[in-house]
Amino acid sequence: MSRQPPDRVVVRERRAWTDETDAWKQDRAIRKGYRIRWGYVAIAYLVEALVICTSLAGAWFFAETYADKHDQSFWFMLLAPIVYAAIELCRVPLGILIRVQRDWLIKSLAVIGIVMAAGVTTKSVSQLGEMMFHPRLAEASKARTTLKEAEADRGTIDNRIAQADARVAQYAAEAASLEKRATEASSQLAGLPGQRCERLSGTNSRGKRYNYLRCVTDPRTATIAGSLKSAGDERAVVARNLAEARAARAQLDRAAADRRVTEAEGAYRDAVRRSQLHSFTAMVYGADPVDVTDQQVHAFLRIFVFAPALCAAFASTLLALCAVQVRRTYRDEDDLDTVMQAEGMPLLLNQIAESRTMMNDAERAVREAVASGAAIPLDQRRSPTVPQAGTPPAPPTRDDDRIERPRP
Repeated sequence: MSRQPPDRVVVRERRAWTDETDAWKQDRAIRKGYRIRWGYVAIAYLVEALVICTSLAGAWFFAETYADKHDQSFWFMLLAPIVYAAIELCRVPLGILIRVQRDWLIKSLAVIGIVMAAGVTTKSVSQLGEMMFHPRLAEASKARTTLKEAEADRGTIDNRIAQADARVAQYAAEAASLEKRATEASSQLAGLPGQRCERLSGTNSRGKRYNYLRCVTDPRTATIAGSLKSAGDERAVVARNLAEARAARAQLDRAAADRRVTEAEGAYRDAVRRSQLHSFTAMVYGADPVDVTDQQVHAFLRIFVFAPALCAAFASTLLALCAVQVRRTYRDEDDLDTVMQAEGMPLLLNQIAESRTMMNDAERAVREAVASGAAIPLDQRRSPTVPQAGTPPAPPTRDDDRIERPRP
């Protein structure tokens, strides 16, 4: 399909319409005193939308982690982030308001509003930053606690071994003493005489005869038997305590304590190696990541969290401020605060007189050139000519108005 040349009339009309539209926009901007670059404003609102979406998502995950989703506390934790998200939308209009307003009171109120909204943004973004580092920090903190417990366990292993040995010796001595007492009681019981039995017969007070066998036991037998039974019960309790003390002592092993400390150190090193914040802190302080303290890590965490949060809080606002171009209006151009000095008045009148004389000389020269035929007036028109009969019609003249001329 062959390409058709563009219609120059249409092109010229489009160009005229574009020029007229641009001139109208320019005139409106001059009359208003400012011009807004809406592309930059759209980018600022896009940044605000990203901050709002991420803040709400972070608040949702935070509430899901620390509250029951089916409980009212979950929804209570989402009310404040929704209000914070609504406040986020105020920063860009306030930034534009600072540039377009002429009243300094309104500008001051807008600045205060921006600072307040930036504080809300800093809080939301800093919470997101803390949530980014929280899993690794929690893992490293848990591994560090386990390592401290293992080191404390190893540090007290000697004392606990001595105490366990003392308990075992005590229970063993008590068991031997009870065994000796039981043996003595058994020998004493065996050395007592047996029962003596005799048959008794006679007549009771009612005149009835009786006849039975009576056995008499040594009175020391009951006492020695009770002592033997008590020694047996106490020996059973001491034997159970002795078994437990020996089991506890068997668990106290210096090699096992050293092995637990080594395993805890390896787990802590792995957790620190996976923590980006520990690596950055060690790089700043020039120390090993394992040797950095919690105070150093949290001090660096404040920098890593609050500094980006402040930048994010003011980035879109600064873009909105730069999106407004302020210019002088007609009213401002009429009042430029200029004062005419008395010494310059004669010079200004002389310049006006000289300009008027030069314009009169130019007009006189043009009239003389036209009168002598050296120049043709611009408004002169050719007289129409009637073609003679039988003369072929002349070809159409070229329309200079349709020739595309370069734009100045």
